[in-house]
Amino acid sequence: MTRFYRFFHLVFYPILWLLFPFTFHGRENVPKDRPVVFCANHAHAMDPFLLALGLPRTMPIRFMAKKELMDAPLLGWFLGKLGAYSVDRGHSDAKALRTSIESLRDGVSLLVFPEGTRVKHEGDERAKRGAVVIAMRTGVPMLPVYVGTPRKLFRMTHVVFGEPFEARGEARRATPEEYQGYADEIMRRAYALGREWEK
Repeated sequence: MTRFYRFFHLVFYPILWLLFPFTFHGRENVPKDRPVVFCANHAHAMDPFLLALGLPRTMPIRFMAKKELMDAPLLGWFLGKLGAYSVDRGHSDAKALRTSIESLRDGVSLLVFPEGTRVKHEGDERAKRGAVVIAMRTGVPMLPVYVGTPRKLFRMTHVVFGEPFEARGEARRATPEEYQGYADEIMRRAYALGREWEK
């Protein structure tokens, strides 16, 4: 984990909490002895930062960011310092796939938004298969995460971490339909966390 990430975590936690209050549930579900692929819903630009702050400062983690963000001079530099790496959405990005697999094999967890873009409501965008491919090739579990809807100034946002979920089978033999089935399932579980919490 980079010093910049630890600095961000230490300094910005209280600032972001004052502006966008948040609380975390289910952090006991996050494995302490192995990396995971965090799979979360995504409706607001603050989501990656809230999720990063919800994890221990010492936990190694990286996250994908769309190429357009990483190409922006100042923002791209800032995100890169936090551990982000570029992914070219809508294309087969071999470099992003390789970076993801190497990170997990090095013990670094990943934060991924399987729907690939901001989504206001469940079902508006179908999950992409990339997170499942990465998880199955490395043998690490996926962990569903739900980020609540407020994300407004001075309004509390609830972030819920679910239980790890392992896609079974041999990655090299999995069919596109099997990959998609697991991708749909992990997002179903993520949104179910929100429905359960909001009861």
